[in-house]
Amino acid sequence: MTEQPRSVIRITGNDREHFLQGLVSNDVGRLRDGLVYAALLTPQGKYLADFFLVPRPDAILLDIATPLAAGVLQRLSMYKLRSDVTLAPAEIAVTRGLGPTPEGAFADPRDPAMGWRGYDGQPGDGTDWTAQRVAHVIPESGIELTPDTFLLEAGFERLHGVDFRKGCYVGQEVTARMKHKTELRKGLVQVAIDGAAPVGTEITADGKPAGTLFSQSGGLALAFLRFDRAVGAMQAGPATITWNGQTLLP
Repeated sequence: MTEQPRSVIRITGNDREHFLQGLVSNDVGRLRDGLVYAALLTPQGKYLADFFLVPRPDAILLDIATPLAAGVLQRLSMYKLRSDVTLAPAEIAVTRGLGPTPEGAFADPRDPAMGWRGYDGQPGDGTDWTAQRVAHVIPESGIELTPDTFLLEAGFERLHGVDFRKGCYVGQEVTARMKHKTELRKGLVQVAIDGAAPVGTEITADGKPAGTLFSQSGGLALAFLRFDRAVGAMQAGPATITWNGQTLLP
């Protein structure tokens, strides 16, 4: 399963920052420093969508996986009420690359290994982004990030996608409770894989469900594991999975 195509939503109006601040998982004030990676959650704290917020002098751009764009545009429009905010699709191509950040582009805030993102026609460089993600444990919209995902189990704190000091937003209470009152017992990790299996294949250990297999590249894979069961050789269809016990969470 390859990376998702991207779409852009343009958000304008005097209330645009205040409007987003009460909805998304990260501090919109960080736009003064570049891109902001954030998510929109259900009231129960589960994932709806992740995206990049992009600063513009007269707008905020929302860079999102295309399959999620229409639903997020509709949901944001429902929250708008009387706010001075206008939301509309924008015909802007998203480009990506490694190496020095071109003029007008922005460093990817999740991890330096994910390079830069451009919105002004900068040419991309054909990087194998699945290999980059697997090597650095970066989840992808619609692959590792699904409606069952809790942000902290997907490593959003490590990826600079959640702020615990910004105040309330939709799903904040559950996210904060997971941070301060619970120990994560499952989450997204990198595993070694011998063979291959489709994304979404169940991983078993001694015949018991132990997790789910996701993106794969070069003998490595991303998997969502139950840490207490992920011991020794595990199976994912015809593939054998092993985990070294190291996590990058939170």
